[in-house]
Amino acid sequence: MIPSRITGRITLAGLVVGALLSLPQASFAAPRTPGATAMQEDENSVAAAVTSKLNKKQFQNVKATVQNGIATLTGTVDLYEYKADAGKRAQKVKGVAAVRNQIEVGGPTVPDDQLKAKLVEKLQYDRVGYGNAFNSIGVEVQNGVVTLGGHARTDVDKDSAVALVSLYPGVKDVIEEIQVDPVSIMDDRIRLEVARSVYGYPTLNKYAIDPAKPIRISVQNGNVELYGVVDTQADKEVAYLRANSVPGVFSVKNYLQVGGEIPENSASNKVKQN
Repeated sequence: MIPSRITGRITLAGLVVGALLSLPQASFAAPRTPGATAMQEDENSVAAAVTSKLNKKQFQNVKATVQNGIATLTGTVDLYEYKADAGKRAQKVKGVAAVRNQIEVGGPTVPDDQLKAKLVEKLQYDRVGYGNAFNSIGVEVQNGVVTLGGHARTDVDKDSAVALVSLYPGVKDVIEEIQVDPVSIMDDRIRLEVARSVYGYPTLNKYAIDPAKPIRISVQNGNVELYGVVDTQADKEVAYLRANSVPGVFSVKNYLQVGGEIPENSASNKVKQN
């Protein structure tokens, strides 16, 4: 037989447990932190602002979320330029510290060799009339990802090349490794004098006729590099001698290609070395 005092304790314990179980479940939940709620509301507000910035037809399949100041963009667009533009728009929104651009580029899939050939052709005519012969920009393509390297005379020339490639259908991503030649009065003088010396020679002035296929001249701190395609080995050698004869030139590297040859150090193959 159980003593009455023990029975009393069991009964009391049962009453306490029963009373606790009868309380509303919400009373046991951890209270919401006002700061956390405000932070979530702020992030939702920033995400809404990013979405507003992307209120364009080309971004109709793009979604934006924000966490800890990082805006994450997902979805698809038709051109790489739209992906890049979406990232720039998001970065400008107040409250966005960084952008994680996970947008995928849809549109057509173009074979790498075909895409490279088209882009090379486009870049040959880019900035014609603005010192085009002083740009030697190389192109490599792998699985639709385009890598741009080589040299550009100015930042404007570099940006123009990147913009041209970014708008071409089939380009899935762009890696920009173009080296802009140093700003230098001395280099500007050498650049012009080398051009006059090379194109002014009787057997070489024919390369100035087609603005898309000149002998390209890059100058960095008095060091000259020659790119492009010439008809003969003799033309290649003469171009080197003419460039090397200009006062103030420290060195000349001759990457000119003869006919259909593809030398190891051609501009297109130097993309990842610069």
